[in-house]
Amino acid sequence: MTAVRVPPHPTSPAPDGRRQAAADVAARVVSSRAEGEAYVASVCFKHGPPRLTGVEIEYLVHDAADPALPLDPGRLATALGPHTPRTLRPDSPHLPLPAGSVLTLEPGGQVEISTAPQPSLRELANAAGADLAYVTDLLAMAGLRLGSHAIDPFRRPARLLATERYAAMERRFTPIGPGGLTMMCSTAALQVCVDAGERSGLATRWAAVHAVGPALLALFANSARHAGTDTGLASARWQAVMDTEHARTYAAGPEPDPAAAWARRALDTPLMVVRRDEGPWDAPDGLTFADWIEGSGPAGVLDPPTTADLDYHLTTLFTPVRPHGYLEVRYLDAQPPGAWLHPVALLTALIDRPSTADKALELCEPVAGRWADAARLGLADPELARVARAVADLGCAELTRADLPADTIADIACGVQRRLRQPARPHRKGRGA
Repeated sequence: MTAVRVPPHPTSPAPDGRRQAAADVAARVVSSRAEGEAYVASVCFKHGPPRLTGVEIEYLVHDAADPALPLDPGRLATALGPHTPRTLRPDSPHLPLPAGSVLTLEPGGQVEISTAPQPSLRELANAAGADLAYVTDLLAMAGLRLGSHAIDPFRRPARLLATERYAAMERRFTPIGPGGLTMMCSTAALQVCVDAGERSGLATRWAAVHAVGPALLALFANSARHAGTDTGLASARWQAVMDTEHARTYAAGPEPDPAAAWARRALDTPLMVVRRDEGPWDAPDGLTFADWIEGSGPAGVLDPPTTADLDYHLTTLFTPVRPHGYLEVRYLDAQPPGAWLHPVALLTALIDRPSTADKALELCEPVAGRWADAARLGLADPELARVARAVADLGCAELTRADLPADTIADIACGVQRRLRQPARPHRKGRGA
């Protein structure tokens, strides 16, 4: 999600001064664990009234005539033109999309549209919808189309972006199993970004956005078939995430002080990559950020870590909810292009008011922490199905308070009910992701 844009205060330094101040902070050496934890807590949890919502909409890209064809990077860059990210074409101007969203690419060439944060669901729907339609038209003119599923139904994972980060990730994940490369190159998520809220209500909001996760993951699971094979899973995408490294993917539990708990976790998570001016970015095996601060890395290999290094390390945690100053909800499967608003609206309605968040917490208590079952069984699990139905009813009732048009609210409610009425997929043993 794009960082919240704050208008400059009349007494703020000039833009050049702000840039220099930011550069000075980024270059500062993190000299102790306590300093690192304090920094993480301060940047990952910004407090204030919850007002803004953003989305990061990812889609697989296919040839319109033969979706099993490998995606050609030159063809994709030509289609995206001046919006092509520099990870694919280094000399691209990388212009924002017409409604202000930023277009980026995932390692397998998946397109991601990240909106600016918006003060209402109506404005979010308008901005994201306009930029999604624009990108769809760009791709169509090149004979390409966006996928409708959250895992590639046709192709095996293949890395398209040749960056040091993704090369190091592939080398790190490959010995663990196929989940890492599948996650990187064959999956697409729908990420919802909401304000963390007031300090006094943070623990409840943090708990609620996690608590509804298994039910919403099951309800909107959209990734059963991968590379021509039925995986036997409801969300093979989320299973692929869980099959990478447990330390960087497991869900947080309820915490009286989420910021302090997240800061401890971040420093105790092993490094995934280490940025270097030259050479590969592979990290020393098992070295945590706290170890790096304490100088425990290989002698002469790593310089003391800076705040910029810590910022980058935070981008390598792939948890169901990741704090960036706002809360980035990452557990939802990508939806067909016309249905992305349904889970976004339902989730935001469930956590919009403290009383609704409290009710959602109560409803979801029976399925707390059942992420693996949600990915494996989805709504075929009777308890997950029961809770998903209750959560859907609560969220759809709350949607009447949203500033969306009445026909849009009705469409969301009907879409959610259709998903609840779908026959449960029979689960078979084995995992194909």
